Amino acid sequence: MLLHAVDVGDGPRTVVLLHGMMGSADSWWRMMPVLAAQGFRVLAIDLPGHGLSPRDPRLTIEQAASSVVETVRSLAPGRPLAAVGHSYGASVLAQAAPLLRPEPGIYVDAALVLPGGSDRDDLIERYARDREARQSPENLRASRPFYSEKDAEIEALAARRFDPTTMASVSCGRDHMWLPDPGSIIVRADPSDWVTAADVARFAANGIDVRSIPGAAHTVWYSHFGEFTASLPELFGRRARAQRAG
Repeated sequence: MLLHAVDVGDGPRTVVLLHGMMGSADSWWRMMPVLAAQGFRVLAIDLPGHGLSPRDPRLTIEQAASSVVETVRSLAPGRPLAAVGHSYGASVLAQAAPLLRPEPGIYVDAALVLPGGSDRDDLIERYARDREARQSPENLRASRPFYSEKDAEIEALAARRFDPTTMASVSCGRDHMWLPDPGSIIVRADPSDWVTAADVARFAANGIDVRSIPGAAHTVWYSHFGEFTASLPELFGRRARAQRAG
């Protein structure tokens, strides 16, 4: 299943961006032009059931990852890749990583654990309530005062386009846990409601670089954009490093 993608920049190396649950490709609106200015081509993808991508009431995490791989290979065949996934998008990235082989793979505020066995109807109802609550930009800014007006408008539109049935299906199967390859990067809020001290120890024991941003929200780049970009010189300091090397 090919997914909708926002395609920005024309550099020789591609960065794939995967949003979290109830987000969209446009969730990365502030980051995409900065990455393009660093010399990357940027592919921000709407995951299944989100944005302008297809819906699938029987979706699994494996199928979501397969769709990401198919889309990336269609749009950027043979190009070297880096990839960033946030929350649920980080789980999709972890599932897709053995085929995408991103260098680096960057996982934002995600424990990379997906509990299964949920009741489909209950989860659909819960997601529908969350979707309704997030459709008002004013309500979003009240609950997330670090959002700009544009942030709130983009996330409210993403909520309106979100399909609860597709997303609920992902959590109705078996449990999943991923451990990325050594050299991968975790960027987490500190404290984090999602990445615990035990998660940090598990990642660090496997040679994964855990970078924490004090006081950040779960959507780290919305609340602490400067700190987030500074934490990833692999992406946001590329030209500066090339100039130093030259």
